[in-house]
Amino acid sequence: QVQLVESGGRLVQAGDSLRLSCVASGVTFTTFTSFGMGWFRQVPGKEREFVAHMRWNGSTDYADSAKGRFTISTDNAKDTVYLQMNSLKPDDTAVYYCAADPDSCYSEYRSWDYWGQGTQVTVSS
Repeated sequence: QVQLVESGGRLVQAGDSLRLSCVASGVTFTTFTSFGMGWFRQVPGKEREFVAHMRWNGSTDYADSAKGRFTISTDNAKDTVYLQMNSLKPDDTAVYYCAADPDSCYSEYRSWDYWGQGTQVTVSS
């Protein structure tokens, strides 16, 4: 059974940094990374919002709100994908979700096949 499990979310202050982790199981991680991995976030009452995407070849895409502050990366030895978040703002407060296996429209949450349960990030001003 394919599973994605996120961790690392917590309460931080504006300007702080935080690293989220997502451990994959049920499929070999290299298979996951060949699918493509990504991060989304969601606040109550809004649709799940694209944050970052890494393709099988290591190339990346970011939402405008994440460019220059967030970095997606993988560690194949640990079957883990990370989201390093720097210079956090109160607007970054959300539940962050790890995802795998998108179709061509990676920025659309409906395009992804596998999801974690989410981890809460709260940024205080």
